[in-house]
Amino acid sequence: MYMVGPHVSIGGGVGQAPSNAAAVGATGFAMFTKNQRQWHVAALSRDDRTSFAAALADKGFDARQVLPHAGYLINLANPDPEAHAKSMAAFLDELRRCEALGLTMLNLHPGSHLRKLEPAAAVTRVAESINAALCQTQGVTVVIENTAGQGGCLGATFEELAALVRQVEDPRRIGVCLDTAHTFAAGFDIRTRAGLERTFEAFDRCVGFRYLRGLHLNDSKTALNSHVDRHESLGQGHLGWEPFQWIMRDARFENLPLIIETPDEARWPDEVRQLLAWAGK
Repeated sequence: MYMVGPHVSIGGGVGQAPSNAAAVGATGFAMFTKNQRQWHVAALSRDDRTSFAAALADKGFDARQVLPHAGYLINLANPDPEAHAKSMAAFLDELRRCEALGLTMLNLHPGSHLRKLEPAAAVTRVAESINAALCQTQGVTVVIENTAGQGGCLGATFEELAALVRQVEDPRRIGVCLDTAHTFAAGFDIRTRAGLERTFEAFDRCVGFRYLRGLHLNDSKTALNSHVDRHESLGQGHLGWEPFQWIMRDARFENLPLIIETPDEARWPDEVRQLLAWAGK
């Protein structure tokens, strides 16, 4: 199964997410488990949990098709002890929310060293934080997303992703999500089939395909090697349609969440329909 869909709203409660995904023809989706602009929110209620489970089943989804995203405020690389503790508490809360909803993955940005730590030390700080959180939770895999590399953000190179993955003590509970816009902005030219193959071969050599847990399918408003993270609707940016066509024809990406985070929600049904058509679905 090709599990394609957008990052949908949870307005009105987490139980709305499966319906919002089904409304655009999605076969997979992403969501937040809480308001991602706030550090502290109320715990999930029993009604939240039961309504989400019921909606998920009613719309024909299961946990494999959902790649929830942690809030953007979290920065496990932050060298400031107080700020790091705040991020750590929020990260643990996100993992526990996934547990409560029966979800098995949590997509996380690796964070920024804020130009106050050496990158290698920052990677170790993130890995140690993940280890501490995994010891206090169960059943949820942390899925690290690559970045464009702006503002001291970690994870723009496969070497940094590999170093982070290798330092997580339970290899069963760590994975990677590759974002096409971030990959391109970080300097990997994936505009053609040959460029995609070179990039995925480099990822396999450095990190390992066995750690790939999903893709974010986004076009890029910014140029190759810009190190600026700006998403564009599919086919409307510097990548064009070609890389997405080849991704959808590659069996290695079947049974992985393929998440659209493009800015124009009105285009989502057409984007989902086109991607699934290329997959022969």
